[in-house]
Amino acid sequence: MTPLPRPRTVLVTGAARRLGREIALALARSGWQVAVHYRASAQDAIETVAACASLSGASSHFEADFSDEAAVRGLLPRVIAHFGAVDAVVNSASLFEHDDATSFGFASLEKHLRSNTGAPILLAQALHQHVQARVAAGEAQAQGAVVNLLDQKLWNPNPDFLSYTLSKAALEAANTLLAMALAPRVRVVGVAPGLTLTSHMLSEDKFQQLHALSPLGRSSTPEDVAATVQFALDNRSMTGTTLLVDGGQHLMKFERDFSLM
Repeated sequence: MTPLPRPRTVLVTGAARRLGREIALALARSGWQVAVHYRASAQDAIETVAACASLSGASSHFEADFSDEAAVRGLLPRVIAHFGAVDAVVNSASLFEHDDATSFGFASLEKHLRSNTGAPILLAQALHQHVQARVAAGEAQAQGAVVNLLDQKLWNPNPDFLSYTLSKAALEAANTLLAMALAPRVRVVGVAPGLTLTSHMLSEDKFQQLHALSPLGRSSTPEDVAATVQFALDNRSMTGTTLLVDGGQHLMKFERDFSLM
């Protein structure tokens, strides 16, 4: 009797809330086992795990502070120990704190680079090592994929949120470098949303107004972004590129960040 194939397992960082949660739920809906990473939102993570488990049958939550290199390095081994194997990482967690050319300093840049650039690179490194170990153990067809969440503002720059933007620009460059370095076993793809969710900085009316500022009359929805992440994970011919999911907002010129318009 042929054994049933092992369900695919994905680590989604920042999956307790907002866009990360939507991505986790979409992947669970399509049959992935989901490891839900969080930093401080423990109760939200528990609720996301319960929702994912009701869809795919397997999910668990894992805490890690991405400002701590040791915590980042320890995250994927913990997920592997729990699920047995990991097939993909979706780097959705992101620090987004305001600075600009007048308030910029080393501390802000370092904090954003640790969370938004360093952590995704370390997780890609760890996934590659894990896949290589599986190959060495006899799983000849083992493959992995990394999806990094970027931002349309990299193609439509403005000077707000300077350290955040620099950290995402570095991650976009890392897409290319990692795709080259980790091939053929691990693919690396970027997904760049436009304005997708509102925040405490925007009223609902203002969010709807800004969301409509695009050639298509609408920017990205959480469902759009999650579907694109799923597509990137499933398409085995794709690596070293970025998919912009923003209704064309990157084609327009905005003098300020959405949250400050």
